[in-house]
Amino acid sequence: MTQEPGRPSYPVPTAADLAERATSFQDDATPLAKATEHSLLVREGTRLRPPMPRPRETRIFVVANQKGGVGKTTTTVNVAAALAQLGQRVLVIDLDPQGNASTALNVDHRRGTPSTYDAIVDGRPLVEIATPCPDVDNLWVVPSTIDLAGAEIELVSVVARESRLRKAIVAHPLVGADAGEERFDYVLIDCPPSLGLLTLNALVAGEEMMIPIQAEYYALEGLGQLLETVDMVRAHLNPDLAVSTILITMYDARTRLSAGVADEVRDHFGDQVLKTAIPRSVRVSEAPSYAQTVMTYDPGSPGALSYLEAAREIAQRGVTA
Repeated sequence: MTQEPGRPSYPVPTAADLAERATSFQDDATPLAKATEHSLLVREGTRLRPPMPRPRETRIFVVANQKGGVGKTTTTVNVAAALAQLGQRVLVIDLDPQGNASTALNVDHRRGTPSTYDAIVDGRPLVEIATPCPDVDNLWVVPSTIDLAGAEIELVSVVARESRLRKAIVAHPLVGADAGEERFDYVLIDCPPSLGLLTLNALVAGEEMMIPIQAEYYALEGLGQLLETVDMVRAHLNPDLAVSTILITMYDARTRLSAGVADEVRDHFGDQVLKTAIPRSVRVSEAPSYAQTVMTYDPGSPGALSYLEAAREIAQRGVTA
């Protein structure tokens, strides 16, 4: 075959050339290999890391924000998984009819599955409903099903309807200071994005409140209404409820907007705001589609490491409180 005039000549490598290159090629120098190595090192580091001291009694957190899309469920499942990786025993109660927390923690929540609906409406013991998370040790889940969507209507005529969840949690044999070494150290309640009867049940049941706030100004608009609701609950139903933890999510360090919102939140709430902010992360968003938290999906990612540090802050506060 003749070469066309003006066209450069490219040598075609032979099999011998390819074999020689293969012997000098370093697999561990590729970006994918480096990322895999880093992920494995993080996993091994998490496994070998000494556990955080356990709190003296069960800490019951309500994770709530009536504005959707602020990372509420994402925060619930990832903080729960991170706490479990830090040696804590954790129970997640999915109170959102959408069941997104149940999906992320890879537990069955099809219609008919024993769920929070059975506990709140029918009074079934939580100990019969809680199921272990298959991907994270020391983590249990009370799943949600679509049946929960009708619970608010069914509870209208029930006596003490706002205290149903509290009664169920207190009755669990592994909740409380007297439950022994097998007790749950943390109970995290994932609320729906509204201020209805389900969220009210969570606020009455909880002792501490964690509010995820997206690093955008829209996220601050409904915060006043949420805090007013907390004040009413504290005044009439649960005087022990305290907003102990505020977590800034979807933080973009490249923008002045995120920095401005973070500064405003810290100025207003002070020490209630965790020092750790959760960055915007594709890996955090991808994880639920694989029925995982980012803590197991990509433990070496910035999102996973941030949630691990946030969980460490929460655990440390519980020890020093």
